[in-house]
Amino acid sequence: MRRLTLRGRLTLLYGGLFMVAGVLLLGVTYALFNANLGQQYRVIVKGTYLSPGPGAQKPPPPTNDVYVMNKDGAVLTGSDAEKVLEQQREQVRQAAIKSLLIQGSIALVAVGGLAAGFGWLVAGRVLAPLHRVTDTARRISASPAALHERIALKGPDDEVKNLADAFDTMVERLDHSFDGQRRFVANASHELRTPLTLGRALVEVAMHRRTASADVKELGESLLTINARHEQLIEGLLILADSEKQLTTVYPVNLSDVVTHVASQLAAEATAAGVELVRGPGDAPTRGDALLLERLVHNLVENGIRHNADPQAITIGPRQVDHAGDGGELSIVMGLGSGSDRWVRVISKTVGDEVQVVVANTGPEIPPYEVESLFKPFYRLGAERLVGGKGAGLGLSIVRSVAEAHGGAVTAVPRGGGGLEITVVLPVDRG
Repeated sequence: MRRLTLRGRLTLLYGGLFMVAGVLLLGVTYALFNANLGQQYRVIVKGTYLSPGPGAQKPPPPTNDVYVMNKDGAVLTGSDAEKVLEQQREQVRQAAIKSLLIQGSIALVAVGGLAAGFGWLVAGRVLAPLHRVTDTARRISASPAALHERIALKGPDDEVKNLADAFDTMVERLDHSFDGQRRFVANASHELRTPLTLGRALVEVAMHRRTASADVKELGESLLTINARHEQLIEGLLILADSEKQLTTVYPVNLSDVVTHVASQLAAEATAAGVELVRGPGDAPTRGDALLLERLVHNLVENGIRHNADPQAITIGPRQVDHAGDGGELSIVMGLGSGSDRWVRVISKTVGDEVQVVVANTGPEIPPYEVESLFKPFYRLGAERLVGGKGAGLGLSIVRSVAEAHGGAVTAVPRGGGGLEITVVLPVDRG
């Protein structure tokens, strides 16, 4: 059940307090009115008398007897007159009380409704800055690139403005901290590129000398392998730093073109690794940085190839596999195994207001609690934590950073029998 919002609770509080005060006021008015009508009053009516003519007899002086003339013209005196007056008094009293309670209640309900409506409007205006704080916090939590945003609340120097200013100060400090971290990573990576390039050149020169022995060439190959790994690590750090920046310029990009291009680039690597690469480039228009989006798809497909099933104990056998998934085509694949084919599937598609890139692969079984950790920088599973493991451990970290910089998200679920299925969701471009 959805909880009542703070605005709704304030409105109920205002309206409830007004209704309680109105009921108390109506009760006090009723008590005073009833007590006032219960008192006995004697009304003396003074008439105008004509002066009697000469020789006329003076009228008798007025007495304290009560005279009542009914509708028939009969004059009632004594107890009969008192009884009629008491009945008339009770009728007037009941009519007044009924009018007070009914009309007063109607007026109270009407005014209470107006008070609740005004309370709703006032609560909305008071809470509007808090909604701005909440919206800004959500945008920042959804994407680190939104750290540049500020609330910059204008208005009186009250508690709400103090809260907004404190939030802006905190976000500004975080923005400076993250920006300094990104600059440090980028500058350090640039500075390390030069010595690595120089070292690779020196090793290659030493290896290609005519006097180089077999041991020197073998040592050179090992050094070049280590150097290439370090260069890959630095390139990954640079891309990670770039992907966490705010996108200042975006262009229309169709992910189907990106999927086709990346698949053609990695086809040779997939063939050399004995992995079947299947693509299903469906129409998926979005907006963003084409180079970063290409790196996103490239990292996903490359991870699927490198972290695939163990090629041992795999036999040759044909089978029919739906590699394209939803919205794709049914492919006939000459797999590398009748029950444990090694393959990577990459598709793009449009689903409602979103575009998706889905990459699935065969591979080792991954516990569900380990999946989220795969997106952490330098995190590797099992034996791949060793220095000589595949990749630099930044592939999926870059994927998530690029997706969040484009206002999207990444999810991953383990496949039954091993491997992963990773889905990247980005906003669709309707233009």
